Amino acid sequence: MSPTKSIAAEPKTKPSRKIAPEPVVKLRFWGVRGSTPTVDKATWRYGGNTPCLELTTPGGTRLILDCGTGLRMLGRHLESAPESRGVESYVFVTHYHWDHIQGIPFFAPLYSEQNRFHFYSFRSEYLGRDSLKRVFEAQMAHPYFPVDISAMSAPREFIEVSGGDQFDVPGARVTARWLHHPQGCLGFRFETPAGTVAYATDNEPGNPKLDQSLRELAAGADIFINDAQFTPEQLATTRKGWGHSSWLAGAKTAEEAGVKNLVLFHHDPDSTDKMMDSILREARGKFAHVWAAAEGMVMTLGQGNLDVVIPPVREWLRRETHFRARVSGFTDAGQAFEEETVIRDMSLHGALIYLDHSPKLQSELQVQLDNPGIEEGSNSPLRLRGYVVRIDPEVEKDRTAVGIVFTE
Repeated sequence: MSPTKSIAAEPKTKPSRKIAPEPVVKLRFWGVRGSTPTVDKATWRYGGNTPCLELTTPGGTRLILDCGTGLRMLGRHLESAPESRGVESYVFVTHYHWDHIQGIPFFAPLYSEQNRFHFYSFRSEYLGRDSLKRVFEAQMAHPYFPVDISAMSAPREFIEVSGGDQFDVPGARVTARWLHHPQGCLGFRFETPAGTVAYATDNEPGNPKLDQSLRELAAGADIFINDAQFTPEQLATTRKGWGHSSWLAGAKTAEEAGVKNLVLFHHDPDSTDKMMDSILREARGKFAHVWAAAEGMVMTLGQGNLDVVIPPVREWLRRETHFRARVSGFTDAGQAFEEETVIRDMSLHGALIYLDHSPKLQSELQVQLDNPGIEEGSNSPLRLRGYVVRIDPEVEKDRTAVGIVFTE
């Protein structure tokens, strides 16, 4: 009889428990310009399409905020996506001025019966019942458009809302508030499990009741998107009564309402990129966490954290370089820094720089190139001003890859 073999018991392992991903809300800017689209080169960096934002809730529901010319770009994106068939979206139209509706006839998903859209806006005293539906029909009526509304085969539902209304859409609690703007305008507040976004385009300070309405809309919001079309000087003189706000009024409201991040929006068509850089600098002097809306910018919000990404403005011919440079600016925490580095990737438009410090996105850097050899025989350094459009931490030996656009 053979001896009994002793077998050690296998250690019991606990079944793996899947950890649910943290809920996030994603906000993408497809159009940020006010009044009329722009195509001139001086506005390329911030973008020239009129208002359109895409807000994706933690559950994946797509909300579309306004239907300016940026809506056409969103439509192209949706059609090219793998899940392009059967798109369902909830569309919030703040008011009926041209710059907020002019993208509707060019939104390709509206021409497919596989898609479905739920539209929300208010009853206009000038249009009466079914205001938004009538806006659709009028935009595509002869002789203004080659085909009429019957060409749009996607099912559409039109829901009338008013200031003070609260209602639910999948993944978000929505609150509407009246804003101070000629012929009326609604602001919308979206509360999600990942955070709160308040959208208040086209509003002018100065009406006490509606100023309070704006503060209530923005109260404690993680992201507050506010009209900043005019300068404080314009708002006090030549543009008073036009229905728009300024960066200074927005910063004041953000402070009073306990907002975490302010986004300047609805940029004036005459505001160049350099002018917007200046406006942003001034705004950050009054309220620390300010961003200037840029076409293609994506803000991801989750668990109280905010991640901001700004895509390249244009593709440019780039060259590998090896210029020694001295860079100075401010970190994300607001601390001044200066350090020496090497620029290895550069074009006439911008550069990619590796730094030990992490500057704030949409901040300004001073760059000094030592003897770049641009003028033969010259030993003078080349001084440039750059604008931070990209931050990639821990790319190279715990350094930060910083993408900048040269502004001067």
